[in-house]
Amino acid sequence: MEAEPVIVADGLTRRFGDVVAVDGLTLEIGPGEVFGFLGHNGAGKTTTVRLLNGLLSPDGGAVRVLGLDPLNDGPAVRRRTGVLTETPSLDERLTGRENLEIYAELYDVPRAKVAGRIESLLEGFELAHRADEKTGAYSKGMKQRLALARALLHEPDILFLDEPTSGLDPVGARRVHELITRLSQEQQRTVLLCTHNLAEAQKLCGRVAVLERGCLVALGTPTELARRLGRSQRLEVDVASKDVPAALEVLQAQLGTADPEHVNGKIMVVGADHEKIPDLVAALVEAGIRVYEITPQEPSLEDVYFALQGEEVTW
Repeated sequence: MEAEPVIVADGLTRRFGDVVAVDGLTLEIGPGEVFGFLGHNGAGKTTTVRLLNGLLSPDGGAVRVLGLDPLNDGPAVRRRTGVLTETPSLDERLTGRENLEIYAELYDVPRAKVAGRIESLLEGFELAHRADEKTGAYSKGMKQRLALARALLHEPDILFLDEPTSGLDPVGARRVHELITRLSQEQQRTVLLCTHNLAEAQKLCGRVAVLERGCLVALGTPTELARRLGRSQRLEVDVASKDVPAALEVLQAQLGTADPEHVNGKIMVVGADHEKIPDLVAALVEAGIRVYEITPQEPSLEDVYFALQGEEVTW
């Protein structure tokens, strides 16, 4: 039996004066899903997160989060969600531990569990050695880690993350990626990832939504969106150096598209559907050409994103 979605938006709309920040958004997000929101600044990502948490009222449409109406059941929704903003607000007059203690009380974390949960998060985010220093002395990366620990303090069912690896070094970013995967796969928690980091979204997200001026312009897995580009994939063909001229002629004859190019010892071909690859290999071998490797290269999420924004994608 298919699990019920934890987030359902149907025609969700929000205006600020004459500006439509979210325009008829309709989507469903399931439990344990890592779901990405992509879009330029002002695309509607942050407004959507605020609507889902009951911090803004919609001007139209309907939304349910964990079966609740965020507008009427805002406190109940927020007790079951965690939010990390791109610029986390911490009380820099307090220590890291004190910041967490205050939020534990605000989120009604059982008193018997507070100390152990805080200690575990401090250790997990490598902040234990600085836990009793005021956060005003923390680096940007340390503040980001503390804010993420704070968002997890009450063990939320849904986690909203806005640029979660901002300010983190590669090791810290990798640990955040591992944490997101663990929360999703092992604990069935839903993660909504708002990011400009397209490589990060492609690595972590099962599905992504692309927003533009409040409108949903694309929704699906990175692979599905790549196929919607209407572009044939790129192939990297590695043949014996002496066979390159003959291989270029064979590929041109087979594809009848733009001329294949010989770049850095490899032949680059644009315009080959996946189903054509066996035929290309057969034609090359029949012509006596030694084929070492053919590597298909699907469009990346970055290619998809810029194509949807109407920008030229150059292979």
